Amino acid sequence: MAEPASSFPDRLRAFFGERVRALVEQHDELTLEIAAGDWPAVARALRDEPDFGFEQLMDLCGVDYLSWGMAEWDTTDVSSEGFSRGVEGSGPGRFRWEERPQAQGPERRFAVVVHLLSISNNRRLRVRFFATDDALPVVPSAVDVWPGANWFEREAFDLFGIIFEGHPDLRRILTDYGFVGHPFRKDFPLIGNVEVRYDAEKKRVVYEPVSIDPRVLVPRVVRADARWEQSQLETKGRASRSGNA
Repeated sequence: MAEPASSFPDRLRAFFGERVRALVEQHDELTLEIAAGDWPAVARALRDEPDFGFEQLMDLCGVDYLSWGMAEWDTTDVSSEGFSRGVEGSGPGRFRWEERPQAQGPERRFAVVVHLLSISNNRRLRVRFFATDDALPVVPSAVDVWPGANWFEREAFDLFGIIFEGHPDLRRILTDYGFVGHPFRKDFPLIGNVEVRYDAEKKRVVYEPVSIDPRVLVPRVVRADARWEQSQLETKGRASRSGNA
């Protein structure tokens, strides 16, 4: 018989007690939120306790909440055609965390999200914790618990600048040698900081400041459209008439 849906969250609360800051069930996914300082002890318990048995760390990533809930485009009060949905640029890359237009979302900027899998218990769990310092985000490493976290943590360090204390070899893993900044931070300019060209006189590649102006990017937005439904009805009607002919 399958266990009640609430029994596993209840066992997490009972075992970890005050270490559980939040337990959220959404989209058929359970998220355990803890303090960053509790991560090493919680990680070992999640791996070693038979009732949990999370043998595998499937994924680990960083999150930057700088622009949480904000957008630079309009998808409700404008036409669904053309490029009129773009509004004045006020998104990430144009302000710092301390100067964000309005306080919304989490109080801390950087978080780490971990996805765990228990093969023995056929269960998954998502764990989230925030770095306490927005200027220099530091969290404990999980490499000594799940060695597979090694490259995931290097990736989060490279792209978000999150430092994993205790990592045996915390180096960049995706960006080039001498790369400045962390490209997945929301305040990192989409056009980059420098551009590269070959200088015929110097006979070498040179780096120069970016010469183009940033602009608001307008993504393609898919919405319910009555014209699409009408088109489908007309197509079916034509097919039906041709079949009866």
